[in-house]
Amino acid sequence: MVSTSNGSGRQFLDTTRAEFMAPSDQMLGLPQPLLELPYEGGAVHALADPAGFDVPALDLWEAIVRRESVREYSSEPLTLAELSYLLFATQGVRAVVQGEYSLRTVPSAGARHAFETYLLVNRVEGLEPGLYRYLALDHRLLEVDLDPAVGSRIVAACYSQPFLQTAAAVFVWTAVPYRMTWRYGERGYRYLFLDAGHVCQNLYLAAEPIDCGVCAIGAFDDDALDRAIGADRSDQFPIYVATVGKLAAR
Repeated sequence: MVSTSNGSGRQFLDTTRAEFMAPSDQMLGLPQPLLELPYEGGAVHALADPAGFDVPALDLWEAIVRRESVREYSSEPLTLAELSYLLFATQGVRAVVQGEYSLRTVPSAGARHAFETYLLVNRVEGLEPGLYRYLALDHRLLEVDLDPAVGSRIVAACYSQPFLQTAAAVFVWTAVPYRMTWRYGERGYRYLFLDAGHVCQNLYLAAEPIDCGVCAIGAFDDDALDRAIGADRSDQFPIYVATVGKLAAR
């Protein structure tokens, strides 16, 4: 129960109530946004069916207890099958329902799933280093930028934290706010940040059975990261970053 004994509490409740009462674009009958941002050009790489990936047995409780942020990685690369598994675990599409919404491997408010996944590949077997985007609806990878300097730009945008350079891959999730606010109005912005936690926690837990470590990153320069990944701030913005790599030691 929220206390309203002071002015700030009352103001918070009044603002929250107004957000719920304001009609959303869905209520106004406007068409819903696309389930995935469109793309033009760039090579597309097939990913292995995650259903065929043999995940090493690990008790869920053990994975939860062992979970910690890891900033030191070995030089061993990820396999493409492992990357496919991690991508599916974090944003994989189980079904698209009547073309209106998707059911994925993580929860999302109203099944809106407002995220796009960009991936800085440093060491993944079968992929050139560079920036890719996960096409979740088809479970494929799109080449975005294979410029050798793209990694340095992303690292710099994350305040030059050194473990981004030694990780096998860096996940950069962007939020497409209208996918959420179309239904929930301004309140939808709150749900974006809740959903980000669901996604990154899945990455942590999925990494445990394949001897990988993860470190979530919230410290980055939004504008610099936008430029580094070529995102258009008019329809998306970076919301969360995480590194992943093979464990140097446990």
